[in-house]
Amino acid sequence: MSEPKIVFDHVWKKFRRGERYDSLRDLIPAAAARMVGRGKSESAALGEREFWAVQDVSFEVMEGRALGVIGPNGAGKSTTLKLLTKVLRPTRGEFRVKGRIGALIEIAAGFHPDLTGRENIFLQGTIMGMKHREIREKVDEIIAFAGVESFVDSPVKRYSSGMNARLGFSIAAHLDPDVLIIDEVLSVGDAAFQERCIRRMLEFKQRGVALVFVSHNLQAISQLCDQALFLKGATQAIGQPAEVIRRYLETAMVREQTDSGSPIDVVEARLLDSITGEPVSVVEPGRRLTLRARYMVREAVEGINLTLVCYRSTDMLTVYDGNFRDEETHINQVAPGNEIEIDLDLSANLTRGQYHLKLEVFHNPTQTRLSSLSPAAMLTVEENRTYDGIADLAVNPVVHTRD
Repeated sequence: MSEPKIVFDHVWKKFRRGERYDSLRDLIPAAAARMVGRGKSESAALGEREFWAVQDVSFEVMEGRALGVIGPNGAGKSTTLKLLTKVLRPTRGEFRVKGRIGALIEIAAGFHPDLTGRENIFLQGTIMGMKHREIREKVDEIIAFAGVESFVDSPVKRYSSGMNARLGFSIAAHLDPDVLIIDEVLSVGDAAFQERCIRRMLEFKQRGVALVFVSHNLQAISQLCDQALFLKGATQAIGQPAEVIRRYLETAMVREQTDSGSPIDVVEARLLDSITGEPVSVVEPGRRLTLRARYMVREAVEGINLTLVCYRSTDMLTVYDGNFRDEETHINQVAPGNEIEIDLDLSANLTRGQYHLKLEVFHNPTQTRLSSLSPAAMLTVEENRTYDGIADLAVNPVVHTRD
């Protein structure tokens, strides 16, 4: 059995609030104090103004596998990557990275602003361990992949953030690494570049490269990664991407509900199996479901639309947006001061992934939203047939043999 390319073993990292060194005069005494303090119990507890950025985090990544790291801002994701690339040293614990490392952990980090894109390719390539001959052989391919042909001989200080990201990723992607560490490269750049990045990372996996990928693009995490790590200082969940993403979304998605007092309020909702009537959250494609919603009617209002919106939670893509008029729901016939319960029957004709539902009350004549509830319910669709997409087309192959 092959050894893991990356081992992160019970790693802790702490920082001091307000820690900053503006000169060697400040840095040298601080470094000396740290060296004198090493070997004591300084790493075992927090001192004044200190805090743990990473707490007791462990994982392994085998060759040809990808780990997606997710979590809110300030969760320790970038700190973890900087530890892996030896930009930082752990306070406690240890880690091992086997082989040549390609890394993009900050957009344009290491780029010299006054050098051209071409000159920075040679500079960055050398820093990453590429030989001059190797860079020279790959420079045209690096430029083409980044899509900066027209600007490659201009200083990078004139580049946009997207151009910087494309060039930085392209250099790292042509390093032929054993380990590739990427931080938020998909947060900038256009859709075509993001697709090229995904394809390139999938190619790396096929070649046996181990990847660690930090992104807020949860759809890319689910598409690319074999396992996922949900960080929030410490490990909140680690395992199959679908389950870890679901755990993250449950904590990240704060339920939003408009203030009560509008003429008609959506009060609460439950997602049920249409046959058994039991609450449900994980289903297969095509499952018949009922979203049971309760509304409070304070005033009799004509021209009310009840709206149901379904989003793919990983990228907030709108999957469905439907309106139901008061002649369908009869909500205009409810006497003021009373509640009404309405069942919205639906089919989960969706491919695998995480989804959530939103309910709205809309006054059509004035184009005014009166009330909303989001997420009204969360839903995970599990299946193994599709690779990408949203709608389940229920495709079944039919084979006809001929003599």
